Amino acid sequence: MADMIYKIAPRTLWQEAEEAGVFHGAPIDLADGYIHFSTAGQAAETAAKHFAGQDDLLLVAVDADALGDALKFEVSRGGALFPHLYAPLSLDAVSWVRPLPLGADGAHVFPELAQ
Repeated sequence: MADMIYKIAPRTLWQEAEEAGVFHGAPIDLADGYIHFSTAGQAAETAAKHFAGQDDLLLVAVDADALGDALKFEVSRGGALFPHLYAPLSLDAVSWVRPLPLGADGAHVFPELAQ
């Protein structure tokens, strides 16, 4: 599957995770019982669907291989397989964190993403 997966997170929520050394998830993750991620091909649609118009977001790149058996690819939106993490995210697995700004057209501007 994907070598790199991505999490979109509000800056304040991610800063709390950095202080704690672990990310337990956003409210939707906690409600669903797993942390939602997207592959490179899914990230822009996820941003448009769940974070439309939201500013001050971060894009977190995570090494999927570092997550072990707690990472499952499961059928979700449109029948696509989405990465779900059934454990807290250790920040050791994070490759990088970058701002996810809104462009002039109101859509989020993504950096080039590794598959």
